[in-house]
Amino acid sequence: MSEQDTQRQLPQNAVEALQQGGLICYPTEAIFGLGCDPDNKQAVHALLALKDRPVEKGLILIADNFAQCLPYVDDSKIPQDKRAEIFSSWPGPVTWLLPVKASAPEWVTGGNPSIAIRVTDHPVVKELCQAFDKPIVSTSANFSGEEPAKTLAEAQAAFGDRVAFYQAGELGKQTSPSQIRDALSGKIIRS
Repeated sequence: MSEQDTQRQLPQNAVEALQQGGLICYPTEAIFGLGCDPDNKQAVHALLALKDRPVEKGLILIADNFAQCLPYVDDSKIPQDKRAEIFSSWPGPVTWLLPVKASAPEWVTGGNPSIAIRVTDHPVVKELCQAFDKPIVSTSANFSGEEPAKTLAEAQAAFGDRVAFYQAGELGKQTSPSQIRDALSGKIIRS
């Protein structure tokens, strides 16, 4: 089997892990991320427990395109005067806090009135979200308070078999995790 064939199969293996409620590790714009199916309550709680992260903080969803996020975002509440700034920053390393749809799972939102969304330009994550046909949870591959993994080997050493699948790939060109901005106030939450 050629390396190209192996690369083609990897996203399918990651998708199978997601569909089975497993956690995956994958490269993002700046660091390795941990993710799962945002609609699988058990998977999200397993991810939160692994990181020792409180559910109230909420989680980022990362997607191939904004349409994948519509089940979670109340698009009608995004002000017209903010839309150009939001959508012109995507795809890219900016996470926006957007008005949450009432039906979005609380285990992802933390019960907050907004949900963190990023439409990525990272080729591995784009392919993964395309194959999964929806966004995935995206949080840094680290235990709370520790430095995020910058290599797959660091992530594997930290999490071992508690992560169902490790997706190989290069990190993007960013030097720090995505900027987080509040879409309604314009405030930068994380620079």
